Amino acid sequence: MVEVFSGRTLLNKEGDFVDPEEALRNKVVGIYFSAGWCPPCRDFTPILCDFYTDLVEESDPPAQFEIVFVSSDKSPDDMVEYYHDMHGDWLALPWTDDYKHELRQRYKITAVPKLVIVKENGDVITDKGRKQIRDRGLACFRSWLDAAEIFQNFNG
Repeated sequence: MVEVFSGRTLLNKEGDFVDPEEALRNKVVGIYFSAGWCPPCRDFTPILCDFYTDLVEESDPPAQFEIVFVSSDKSPDDMVEYYHDMHGDWLALPWTDDYKHELRQRYKITAVPKLVIVKENGDVITDKGRKQIRDRGLACFRSWLDAAEIFQNFNG
């Protein structure tokens, strides 16, 4: 059961609505709090793109991992531009969804960028996803997967 985004609608890169129950089922989820106006965000996002591409798009079978972008941009246009120009082929919470405020509070987000890795129920595996990716690269995914306690088909 994907509880953290249950009852919400997410967007994909094409702007289509996605059911989080299907998209996030049996996956480790990275909630990426970020904004286009933020230089450290613009520095880390390409690194996250490479990480995601290696795990999900170039791994066979694809890793059980998905990212949901939660924007701290100043407007929906700013969010869309940043999402399309710099982000990987992952999901986003619509800018207009006030749930982003609840998520920031729940995960104690005081600054961006922040990558919080969670289990399907929303429990935190680590709130240091950004640091772990920088320090350990793809190796950190194995520890997240083990902590997530989900059915595994990942061989990496």
